[in-house]
Amino acid sequence: MTDALVLSTEAQDLLFREARTANAFTDEPVSDEQVAAIYDLVKFGPTAMNTQPLRVVLVRSDDARQKLLKHMSGNNRDKTESAPLVAILAADTNFHETLPRTFPHFPGAKDFFADDVAREHAARFNAGLQIGYFIVGVRAAGLAAGPMTGFDAAGVDADLLEGTGLKSVVVVNVGHPAENAWFDRLPRLERAEAVITL
Repeated sequence: MTDALVLSTEAQDLLFREARTANAFTDEPVSDEQVAAIYDLVKFGPTAMNTQPLRVVLVRSDDARQKLLKHMSGNNRDKTESAPLVAILAADTNFHETLPRTFPHFPGAKDFFADDVAREHAARFNAGLQIGYFIVGVRAAGLAAGPMTGFDAAGVDADLLEGTGLKSVVVVNVGHPAENAWFDRLPRLERAEAVITL
């Protein structure tokens, strides 16, 4: 089926077939330039009404990492402690403030999200889309990602994101994969199980 895809087989393998969640990394650093290149690629992924609520919070200082570690669950703590770069991927619940600029053809876009509960739901849903783009972007940079939801999000929000309107969704370790980075690939559903034609 790869003949039906425009992307080269090598790129398909890099982004999907050979890529997996990394659990261990080398100590080679991840530069700000690499992060900028990743963001400048994945920012073009679509979100509803161009809301773009994802915020990438880079945990670079020792103090911030220690605050984060106390909220990581089980084995995720060790993985996060040793990763060369850790990012908290968060949903900005104040994303509507940028809509006059990012969705200018609809003057009432900001007011459309006046309800706090509905706005947070929209922020989390659309940030979830962008998290997927971010992980693929990390792979496109020749790096590996280790996304984790095993952490105390309320604790992270209180200790690291207080007063920002950001709500943590996923913690992602980023770096060059170590030799022991991978677990065996788990089975995937077959197309006939997942693709439905009406």
